[in-house]
Amino acid sequence: MISFTVMAITFGVVFLAELPDKTALAGLMLGTRYRASYVFAGVAAAFAVHVTLAIAAGSVLTLLPHRLVQAVVGLLFLAGALMLLMKRDDGDGEHVKAPADQSFWKVSGAGFMLILVAEFGDLTQIMTANLAARYDSPVSVGIGAVLALWAVAGIGIVGGRTLMKYVPLRLITRVAAGLMLGLAGLSLVEAVAG
Repeated sequence: MISFTVMAITFGVVFLAELPDKTALAGLMLGTRYRASYVFAGVAAAFAVHVTLAIAAGSVLTLLPHRLVQAVVGLLFLAGALMLLMKRDDGDGEHVKAPADQSFWKVSGAGFMLILVAEFGDLTQIMTANLAARYDSPVSVGIGAVLALWAVAGIGIVGGRTLMKYVPLRLITRVAAGLMLGLAGLSLVEAVAG
């Protein structure tokens, strides 16, 4: 069954965590050089692959004892929040070799490969697995996560520079870290309270 609450929580957490990520800046770079729809197609496909892998990993976690899973999830959320808070903004987006031509397959392939490699084992993929384990609603978490990642990709490709003029990257990162600290606290309380 699909839970709109779980989808909304997942969307918010993943969106805020992915927004300051370098891959959004890489999408912006590709979007300024190539047709945005081609770039988005490749990036969206790569994110769908990552969410599927994360949901599978999170579903395996649900087979473990509930208290143990909540403790592990809480610690992972706490680690993710700390990673976000300690993340330096060095401003140099991911670098990828530009395709020689503007064909759909070349441009979308470049976007797909960039995200596939750069996001593997990334914080948002780990968070998605954690959310899938926490809420035991893989479809809701998957939809929320993929929509959040696609939204960030769209923003990065089409209008990233404009957003960053109005919303400081540091604020976005701190809000995402705060949400993750909250989820860590809830998970750890559930682990202790049983």
